[in-house]
Amino acid sequence: MSKVVITGMGALTPIGIGLEAYWDGLMKGESGAGPVTLIDASAYPCRIAAELKGFDPLNFIEKKKIKRMDRFTQFAVAAAKMALEDSGLDLSKEDLERVGVIVGSGIGGLRTIEEEFTVLKEKGVRRVTPFLIPKLISNMAAGEIAILHGFAGPNYAVSSACATANHAIGEAMRHLRFGDADVIVCGGTEAAITQLGLSGFSQAGALAESYNDRPQKASRPFDKDREGFLMGEGAGIVILETEEHARKRGARIHAELAGYGATDDAYHITSPSPEGKAQARALRLALADAKVIPDQVDYINAHGTSTLVNDKSETLVIKNVFGERAGKIPVSSTKSMTGHLLGAAGGVELIACVLSMRNGMVHPTINYETPDPECDLDVVPNRPRKHKVTCAASNSFGFGGHNAVLVVKSYPAD
Repeated sequence: MSKVVITGMGALTPIGIGLEAYWDGLMKGESGAGPVTLIDASAYPCRIAAELKGFDPLNFIEKKKIKRMDRFTQFAVAAAKMALEDSGLDLSKEDLERVGVIVGSGIGGLRTIEEEFTVLKEKGVRRVTPFLIPKLISNMAAGEIAILHGFAGPNYAVSSACATANHAIGEAMRHLRFGDADVIVCGGTEAAITQLGLSGFSQAGALAESYNDRPQKASRPFDKDREGFLMGEGAGIVILETEEHARKRGARIHAELAGYGATDDAYHITSPSPEGKAQARALRLALADAKVIPDQVDYINAHGTSTLVNDKSETLVIKNVFGERAGKIPVSSTKSMTGHLLGAAGGVELIACVLSMRNGMVHPTINYETPDPECDLDVVPNRPRKHKVTCAASNSFGFGGHNAVLVVKSYPAD
């Protein structure tokens, strides 16, 4: 089977749009959190979130096409364009039947559902937009990217809650290994900071509700005073290619995507298994797929949601897999700064791993103020750290017990 490499990346995050701005935000330890502005959240228990700021779809999409796309699709199209530009692909020289798209969303077009249901109730069925279904279905991000560029290879959406992007990227890797395509655009996108989205997560008890007056302190993974995550929005898209295809066209290769593991807890709809056995198995499967042993991993990008149960469980997972080394490996949570991008989280977090390899630095877990003895990992507290990264694991765990882990290695191997 062919090696699979990453040749392009596109990131839309609450701390920066584009790779340079995103990395700058990570290194500065910036929080993307603030009061919710996308809706009137004044009556909500949690009135803060990590919104995508400064995004103008006109910079990426023709005006006449914007109206037919939900916000989550707009994000995906924009991030894909950025990733394609970063890859240097000359599409006029590509066999577009050998280019695929696998981009998922955990929730899809929730904003469109809310808006059009209001139209239905207030104005009647004849006033509902004919674009309702194409706007809300979660596969339309992948479809729109393909239509825009003419990509006729494997194309579908993955939806596995907060593990969505990792599953999409992992399955794309498998398609490339099996010879189904030469290039695949893949990742995740999410825009669920809406009335239903915010109220639903609030009622599920998942959000931090005591930090409305200090939003930038709310997301605090592994800290003893954590109480929940903050909703975020954005997209993380990568371009994967077979090594042969990338080398033949003289591409700049960012890293090798070497391993992928997927399991399910089969335990609970929202809570991870306390022992983390299935999560640990996903991590072991990813390492085995990458043909690396635990001692070779020198960085972990944690799922790190800032919830009481998840952070404790993930600590056990890392200890289970890495043993005595668990407390010596830098483990940082991107979500401490970006909030939880749900289905897009794995995409932007994989990009953070690759940028760490490129720059010889790992980003901090911010807001780490009071150590939790049950989360006694090296979480790179509050400040970035100079650290050579040659092999990194990126964890994503979702509602429904979905677990997906990616392993990325430096290229060429050191």
